[in-house]
Order: sequence, then C-alpha cells, then structure tokens
Amino acid sequence: MKPYKVGYTTGVFDLFHVGHLNILRKAKAECDLLIVGVSTDELVLEYKQRLPVIPYEERKLIVEGIRYVDKVVPQLNRDKIAAWEHLLFDVMFVGDDWKGDALFSEVEKRFNQVGVEVVYFPYTRGVSTTMVKEKIRT
Repeated sequence: MKPYKVGYTTGVFDLFHVGHLNILRKAKAECDLLIVGVSTDELVLEYKQRLPVIPYEERKLIVEGIRYVDKVVPQLNRDKIAAWEHLLFDVMFVGDDWKGDALFSEVEKRFNQVGVEVVYFPYTRGVSTTMVKEKIRT
C-alpha cells in the first residue's frame, strides 16, 4: 500500500527530459492518484519573463501521456494553497532544489496546519531545460 492517497506536483515541463520523468515516477510510487499541474504559458511568462519553447497545450498532452500521471490540470498561478483547496491532495512533491526557498517555506507552514505533507525528491543532477537549451545552441 502506498503512503499517500492523492499526490500533487507542478512544473513547466518544457523540453521534457529525464529529470521531469524522475519526479513523476517517484511521485507516483508514493501515491494512488497523481495530479500534475502544468504551468500555463501566461504564468511562465509572468514569473520567468519568457515563454516556454513548447506551448501549454502540447506540454499538457506530453505530460498526460506519461504513464505515472493520472490527471493533468493547468497551473494558473503559483498559489499552492489555492491548488490544495481545489484538488484536496494529501501530499505535494517537489524537487529538492526548492527546499529552503521562501515560497516553499511558507507553503510548508500552511500545509502543516491542514495536514498536507511536502515531500522533496532529489533533483536530477546534470539535466535541466536550461541545459537542454544550451546544448541546442552549441
């Protein structure tokens, strides 16, 4: 039996790579139902000041096609508490590159008050969308 019923994770999932696959695989191993929030183009533009290479609808289709993913929802903003209020997940899975970040420190405090756990998975070293883009440029 898995430790959690409903899990949630989010990401841009631009230029899908093995790091993305690793977090989805590890998350699904920990929960019965995995919901994945895929950031919309507008949200990415707002906080990264650039659009993803792959448009939202295509990124959504890619993530939906991953066998570890049970449901994909648009991530319209970075408010994880609002996501929980809508989706009622038991656990949120995050890459450990976010551990200690002000955004997630606050999220952890709020989630502790409602019984939601935050589980950090080791970041896949040596791969990122930025690295993929850099390889393409050279």
